Amino acid sequence: MGPYLLIIVIVAAIGLPSIPIFGADEAVLRPRVPLDQIDEARTWTNPLPATEETMEKGKGLFHGKAFCVTCHGKDGKGFGGDIEPGTLKGPLPRNFTDKEWQAARTDGELFWILKNGSRGTAMASFIPLILTEEEAWEVLRYVRSFAGRGEIDGLPAR
Repeated sequence: MGPYLLIIVIVAAIGLPSIPIFGADEAVLRPRVPLDQIDEARTWTNPLPATEETMEKGKGLFHGKAFCVTCHGKDGKGFGGDIEPGTLKGPLPRNFTDKEWQAARTDGELFWILKNGSRGTAMASFIPLILTEEEAWEVLRYVRSFAGRGEIDGLPAR
């Protein structure tokens, strides 16, 4: 057994992949919507169809007007190019490629965050100051595509 293979076997055996850097941790999975509002937020569904046009509009907003790319990065991993180390208070911007996190959050919860911000993080409110409600739903269609959840009718995501 070569030295690299041995290292991989040892790392797998001690459970290193369960460290939060490899996926969603408990803090990431904790809802950001207040408990007294979460049931209502979870009932909200994206009214826009999962079409190529909607996804393209969302992508344009993500990279433009809504400037999501600044913090979440062009690849959605939460490491935007304009973030100076130590300038953010609280956790890093959300990693949209994390499938576990994507599965844990409903569209309604994400919409609530766009409307109200996320307490304890640098995520501010975007509706109505930056985005209309329709634009927010378009952005969410695109955000879902980072983990393969923005399924375009009949087309693969992203």
